[in-house]
Amino acid sequence: MADVNQGNRPLSPHLQAYRLPLNAKLSILHRITGVAMGFSGVLIVWYFLALATGPEYFETASAVLTSWFGDIVFFLSICALWLHFANGVRHLIWDTGSHFGQKTVNRSALIGIGFAVVMVIVTIIVG
Repeated sequence: MADVNQGNRPLSPHLQAYRLPLNAKLSILHRITGVAMGFSGVLIVWYFLALATGPEYFETASAVLTSWFGDIVFFLSICALWLHFANGVRHLIWDTGSHFGQKTVNRSALIGIGFAVVMVIVTIIVG
């Protein structure tokens, strides 16, 4: 059997050795934004539960969600919502079996990111 030196080389290729394409980064971000929206949903349920429970508990929940922490969570939730929506539309289009070319995939990724940025700005201005 050959003498293989396992100590000088990695066991398998790792993310540090590769640069992820934009499509892979958006795929990972799509999953992260889905989980983040789940946490945002829990906060919304907590807010309405506090409203139904009583004025003292509602004041506590309202103080937390209208503080600087609440503002950051609200902004990140809006970003997650629109990015997840835009990427979901891309996946819906791919489910039809079209737009799988490399240039088309990259173009749709950039369009989705641009759409999300514009919609976050519109949401903040209108809201």
